Amino acid sequence: MGTRLVVVGGVAGGASAAAKAKRENPELEVVVYEKSGWVSFGACGLPYVLSGEIPSLEALVARTPEAFRKGGVLVYPRHEVVDVDYALRTLTVYSHGEGRTFQERFDHLVLATGARPVIPPVPGVEQEGVYTLRSMEDGAALLEALKGAKRAAILGAGYIGLEVAEAFRKRGLEVTLLEAQDRPLPQWDPEVSALVREELSRHGVEVWTGVRALALRGAGRVEAVETTEGVVPADLVLLAVGVRPNTALAQAMGVALGPTGAIATDERMRTNLEGVYAAGDVAESRHLLLGRPYWLPLGDVANKHGRTAGAVIAGKEARFAGVVGTAVFKVFGLGVATTGLSLERALSEGFRAKKVFIRAEDSAHYWPEHAPLWVELVYEEGTGRLLGGAVVGRGQAVKRIDVLAALLHQKGTVEDLMGLDLAYAPPFSPVWDPLLIAAQQARG
Repeated sequence: MGTRLVVVGGVAGGASAAAKAKRENPELEVVVYEKSGWVSFGACGLPYVLSGEIPSLEALVARTPEAFRKGGVLVYPRHEVVDVDYALRTLTVYSHGEGRTFQERFDHLVLATGARPVIPPVPGVEQEGVYTLRSMEDGAALLEALKGAKRAAILGAGYIGLEVAEAFRKRGLEVTLLEAQDRPLPQWDPEVSALVREELSRHGVEVWTGVRALALRGAGRVEAVETTEGVVPADLVLLAVGVRPNTALAQAMGVALGPTGAIATDERMRTNLEGVYAAGDVAESRHLLLGRPYWLPLGDVANKHGRTAGAVIAGKEARFAGVVGTAVFKVFGLGVATTGLSLERALSEGFRAKKVFIRAEDSAHYWPEHAPLWVELVYEEGTGRLLGGAVVGRGQAVKRIDVLAALLHQKGTVEDLMGLDLAYAPPFSPVWDPLLIAAQQARG
């Protein structure tokens, strides 16, 4: 028998680990078990399937089980790993399709069990018409529900809640967004949130902030959300209050969790158990600014985790560098990109932080399609070290955030940003790029 790698979970982190390990070491036997009926898909595209901008769920699939098999990786959808005996190096698998249980051996194991939606402890959440959006099955259920829905309430104004608010409006629904904090996108600073709120209102999304859901009314099917500020009629409710790492299997087999509640790993994605690795939304990363474990459940991070784990298992040198918390999303016509720490977060972490927030233009003032671009820089007083930033505007202009992310990885300063040779041409930037204008103001 050859050396066998078993991967538990076949979406971003798991699929990347399996494919990379097999490419780097073709002698490995690689098997993937995935509880759901789908593997290797782009979950981040689900809101755009709901909106109709992406034509089907199938369009989100990167590689099918058949394509994996052609590459020498055996992938089994609808197979759930229910137990692992680490001492015997065996796992117990339940086939949902066949209704049977069997055992499988492993030499290396990758836990890529992802994250699960948080279900708030609100009476009535078990009724029909109440949904989450995490899996392809969730997406299929919501697509069916949209055929008859008129009014939707969304609990939570983070990335998913905001993206789905747009999708529901494009499907013609009345939408109310309910957020317990004092603003949408509460993890960032108020100026950014204000721009998001304005865009939501402009497109007919009713935004309630500082409210808590008390109950979901209905007699088996949801009819309304009762809140601390009143009642919101709704025949469709999306729970988008967050996710948690799905660590039940890991804990049962003795894998250590870190301070975030996700699986603790080193830079090679190794856990505390020899031969056991973790990747994707179930695993921690290291935050380069904070210098400690951090949980960032995003698709690009999951793929990097998996690629690192796969290479290490195959005998290659690989390390996951860490994260600075970069993210980007769009809500209607507005792109919102953030990286590093907000001013509120930086101050709470003990940094002597300051910020500048400017409005500029994303291209030359005489260019026909020029549009406003807002830039926030968060930096350390005295040293000028960059701690974070945000870019808000139209279209691809917000990808300027990558410049700030790169500087954060290099412990760059406002002065370093000022010295960068950034590209200029009237269709793409004013002669002074908005990032440089912000840096000038921060430098004083």
